[in-house]
Amino acid sequence: MKIGLFALLLAALPGVAAAECRQALALGLDVSGSVDSKEYRLQLDGLAAALQHPEVVEALLSLPAHPVDLAVYEWSGPYDQRLLLPWRSIGDLATLQSFAGHLNTVARSSMDPSTALGTAKTFGGALLARRPACWKHTLDISGDGKSNTGPRPRDIRLPTHITINALVIGSDDTASTDRRQADVGELSSYFRAWVIQGPDAFIETALGFSDFERAMVRKLKRELQGLSLATGPATPAFRTGDATPAQNPRIAVRSQ
Repeated sequence: MKIGLFALLLAALPGVAAAECRQALALGLDVSGSVDSKEYRLQLDGLAAALQHPEVVEALLSLPAHPVDLAVYEWSGPYDQRLLLPWRSIGDLATLQSFAGHLNTVARSSMDPSTALGTAKTFGGALLARRPACWKHTLDISGDGKSNTGPRPRDIRLPTHITINALVIGSDDTASTDRRQADVGELSSYFRAWVIQGPDAFIETALGFSDFERAMVRKLKRELQGLSLATGPATPAFRTGDATPAQNPRIAVRSQ
């Protein structure tokens, strides 16, 4: 990737030097009942490894004066969202390694086994509202199934400057590769119609949780290259009441 040249050109734009955060990226992980203990570990460790992949590191650290801000949460039912890692500005390798390393130590908590994608979107939007000064706002939702409780995900519309991407995870129980691809294709269609948002929104797919790390690397590389010279910094239009979390969600903040 020609990240270095891109970073120099971006820093030279009028008005850009005053900005602090070039992108706020919130990552929401599905921990509903369809995710067993092995898959849970593959998901968190896979994200930790993906964040430290050489090409992802290069993209994250390409403009340290204007870092990417990261936050990670997990979600299941309508009242179960857990903030694993609050917002951290990733300005150097040590900070990135510390951030990713915490994911390897997270222990699973008991949560509602249902799947509330609508609330997962709302919670992610509320997180992004805490980073209004960032030039770009991206919500990255991973999931292995359709919503079966809470508000319908299609009815949850976040502010229009937020891009919602998805990582669709196929079943590890299906032995046939063809069948896995068919299942992922069906679920991808659902996420495309009901979950993602924005003109640049996209879906990445993983053929099971064992494929999660590879898929996350591809997804992060694409998301982190998404801030173009054409768009430049923008002032978000957050409104009071946008992306408000569900009433009385059980939220646990993991200390760093």
